[in-house]
Amino acid sequence: MQKLNVAVLGATGAVGQRFIQLLEDHPWFQVGEVIASERSAGKLYSEAVNWVLDGEPPSRVANLTVKPLDGEFDSLLIFSALPKEAAQTRELELAAAGHIVCTNASSHRMADDVPLLLPEINAEHLALIDVQRHRRGWEGAIIANSNCTVMPVVMALAPLRKYGITQVQSVSMQAISGAGYPGVASLDILDNVIPYIAGEEPKLEAEARKMLGRFDGERILDLDLNISATCTRVPVLDGHLVNISMGLADKPLIETIIEDWRSFAGPDLVPSLPTAPLRPLEYLTQPDRPQPRRDRNAGNGMATSIGRLRPCSIMGYKFAALSHNTIRGAAGCSILNAELLAAKGYLGDFQPLVDALVVQQ
Repeated sequence: MQKLNVAVLGATGAVGQRFIQLLEDHPWFQVGEVIASERSAGKLYSEAVNWVLDGEPPSRVANLTVKPLDGEFDSLLIFSALPKEAAQTRELELAAAGHIVCTNASSHRMADDVPLLLPEINAEHLALIDVQRHRRGWEGAIIANSNCTVMPVVMALAPLRKYGITQVQSVSMQAISGAGYPGVASLDILDNVIPYIAGEEPKLEAEARKMLGRFDGERILDLDLNISATCTRVPVLDGHLVNISMGLADKPLIETIIEDWRSFAGPDLVPSLPTAPLRPLEYLTQPDRPQPRRDRNAGNGMATSIGRLRPCSIMGYKFAALSHNTIRGAAGCSILNAELLAAKGYLGDFQPLVDALVVQQ
């Protein structure tokens, strides 16, 4: 099967680099265009990028010439790692020009015709693309993935919707890579916890309701959920750990909830996509897990690790959940979203060999 050339917007930034790293040797996609700011345009990628991940940029991508953000692009599928301000107008322009934009930016997440997609829990929201195209009169599309901190929260809650989730309180401990590069100054984060991240708490609360909601054929009906979030920054490189308390209308046994998590796989087709983990939720029995350093790379960084489920005297249940913030919470989720788009026929003439999909462990 011939691979589909894709473009990466914001290719020199930290999330853009993660896209390029994860797309190296991808069975369906290959990076054909790298796009960045005016100061990088015209340079070889290897000259423009300050590579902050392990190793070096893939050699094939290193020799690509960086294109300017306001240029024209050949790739149908575009991954966006743009900052919010740049994404606000440029992603709309690209979708209007016929491109499929899978974005990690927050600019369009809460638009009522943009899917806020996490394939294991709301693959049916993909049908919102047809509403978007009809309403906006374009052949392209914008598909968003969520804030990186809400990812472990909604992944853990999704299998429990059948019990009637009534209320949630979450307290996050977020890695410094979530602030991008160079991120938080060392004199602020070393020997410290910062109990405030601008704009983060409202995002977590609103995005969770939308992602866990139901598509009625025209719009997303948000889950009726009373949720409160506190977000903090901690001196950890990668991995967002969230302590969650929840109330359930039904009162399942703790053992039943654990089995729901362990048996959760997502809807048909999703588990077979190349980037999907074999087990999207992993429950750890050790009393001191999950831990970012030990568990963030579960499922190649795409699984959510859960532990410490126990009674809560106020809400009923409490536990801890962990996801890798730049893989599952950012670039990896956008790539998984694009794989679902391809499998569902949204990428033009490109059709992967769905019957030959191989599950990645």
